[in-house]
Amino acid sequence: QVQLVESGGGLVQPGGSLRLSCAASGRTFSIYSINWFRQAPGKERELVATISWSGTSTYYAESVKGRFTASRDNYKNTAYLQMKNLKPEDTAVYYCKANPRSGSQTYWGQGTQVAVSS
Repeated sequence: QVQLVESGGGLVQPGGSLRLSCAASGRTFSIYSINWFRQAPGKERELVATISWSGTSTYYAESVKGRFTASRDNYKNTAYLQMKNLKPEDTAVYYCKANPRSGSQTYWGQGTQVAVSS
C-alpha cells in the first residue's frame, strides 16, 4: 500500500505561483512514477505532468509546458509540482497518482484545490 497526501493548493492571482506537494508513505519503494492530474468543474480529469520516481524523465501537457515543473525528493518521499505564471484556466482540483513498478494497483492523493483569480 502507498498513501499519498497532497498540500500546497490555494488562491492565487493570475501570474502568480504555487508549489504542490505529494507526500508518499508506505511501500514507497514500489513507486515507478508520479502523475499530476487536474479536474476543473464540469470537465474531465486531465493529465498535467509525469515524473519518474528516479527523476530521470518527465512529461508535460502542452497547456502547462514551460510554466509547470515536476520534481521529487526521494529522501522525503515527496513529489512536487511547481506552477508559475498561473492562469485562470489552471483553476482545478489537482491530484497526484502513484504508479507501481509492477502490477496494476495505483494510488491517488486526496486532491488539493487551486484557484487562479484576481
